[in-house]
Amino acid sequence: MKLFTSPETLPFGVAVALIVAIALLEGLGMLVALSPSNVIDDLLPQAVPESGLDRVLGWLHLGRVPALVLLLLFLLGYALFGYALQKVAFNLLGGFLPGWLAGLLAVPPGLATVRGLGSLVAHIIPRDETTAVSEQSLVGRGGVVSAGAARRGLAAQARVRDAHGRVHYLMVEPDLDEEVFEEGAQILIVRKAGAFYRCIANPHPNLI
Repeated sequence: MKLFTSPETLPFGVAVALIVAIALLEGLGMLVALSPSNVIDDLLPQAVPESGLDRVLGWLHLGRVPALVLLLLFLLGYALFGYALQKVAFNLLGGFLPGWLAGLLAVPPGLATVRGLGSLVAHIIPRDETTAVSEQSLVGRGGVVSAGAARRGLAAQARVRDAHGRVHYLMVEPDLDEEVFEEGAQILIVRKAGAFYRCIANPHPNLI
């Protein structure tokens, strides 16, 4: 019990408390037909294409997974690693690490949990974007390659905004064999081919 009641593990206790509180809020929201997750997604600022924030949001699957779910994944990974770290420190050193130090050390594992489990959750959670009509509606939209280099046979991640202003992260390949689109390249989606979208260089990038 000392592991859970010690001041040095307070940050992780707070994380667990937040998980419980978010779950209760989401449950209450369902009763009144108001999802806190949707409210948070609407309040989040939009990242500027080709910016560092844009690449970070794509890496964390924001736009593919509700923000509240990603927050829960972060808190879960943060708390689990934090408690494990303090337990190991107590066994090896005879005492816990300072709470602020353990809290900082637990941040990267929390982000890694978001990155690792976010992709899995994105394939499990039903979303409107997975319907055939929504996928085809992205054809003709401009976007920016946000991670990797797109070449034929090697898809890269691109950030595309739909007609309603919602951001989608797609896997794209050039429509022409000889084309290569490096990170930051402005593209135009021209068709859907299996699991990927085909794209060309955007002839009117100012229209994104």
